[in-house]
Amino acid sequence: MSQIIPIGCDHAGYELKLKIIEFLTKKGYEINDFGCHSKDSIDYPDFGHPVAEFIESNPNTKGIVICGSGNGINMTVNKHQGIRSALCWCKEIAVLARLHNDANIIALPARFVAESLAIEMIDVFLNTDFEGGRHQRRVDKITK
Repeated sequence: MSQIIPIGCDHAGYELKLKIIEFLTKKGYEINDFGCHSKDSIDYPDFGHPVAEFIESNPNTKGIVICGSGNGINMTVNKHQGIRSALCWCKEIAVLARLHNDANIIALPARFVAESLAIEMIDVFLNTDFEGGRHQRRVDKITK
């Protein structure tokens, strides 16, 4: 896995993004922050697409996207071929997204998860390997 983590958010995810960046920087990761850069209202696709494009160009990278519900930005990045973004709301879902689905982006619902839980999910997401085996066959069927 690359040590560069691309991250993007909308205005609802801005404050959580700052906390995540602080956590990841302390862990030694380099952050590629695609925005947004304030709490001013913006459109999440403008900040989700660049994260997906970065991962498409750097296939061994895992990324993070955040919006209020997590849904909009998750839908946005999943429009890209080769992106398998998982909307996560608990640690177990984040682990399974990596183990069984080889997810390469974690999408977080900023308005519905505490900062501590978001950081726990990111930590396990970045440090859980894909299990492969029967799951590889399934993952291979995602892209048509």
